[in-house]
Amino acid sequence: QVQLVESGGGLVQAGGSLRLSCGASGRTFSTYAMGWFRQAPGKEREFVSAISASGGNTNYADSVKGRFTISRDNAKITVYLQMNSLKPEDTAVYYCAAVHPLNAGYITTNAARYTDWGQGTQVTVSS
Repeated sequence: QVQLVESGGGLVQAGGSLRLSCGASGRTFSTYAMGWFRQAPGKEREFVSAISASGGNTNYADSVKGRFTISRDNAKITVYLQMNSLKPEDTAVYYCAAVHPLNAGYITTNAARYTDWGQGTQVTVSS
C-alpha cells in the first residue's frame, strides 16, 4: 500500500501549462504502476494517463494525447503529469492512483483496478 499526495493544481488560462506531481510514501513505489484520472463536476471519473512501474510503457486518453506527458522519478518517489495547451474542458479534479502490477510493464486505464488514490488537486482552465 502507498499513500499518495497530489500537488501542482491551480488556475491557468487556456493555452497555458501546469505540472502536477504525485508524491508517494513507501519503499515499494518503484514496483507500482501509476495512473492519473480526473473528474469534472457532474461527470464520471475518467482516465487521463498511466505509466508502468518500469516507466517504459505509457498510455493516454485521446483527449489529452499530444498535450499531456506522464513521467516518473522513482528516486524521488514521484509521478508527474505535464499538461500543455490546456483547454477549458480540462477543468477537473485530478487524482493519481497506484496499482501493484503483475509485471513491470503493466498499465491499465481501468480505475477499478487501482488500489490506492490521492485526495485530488483542482485544475481550472479559464477561457
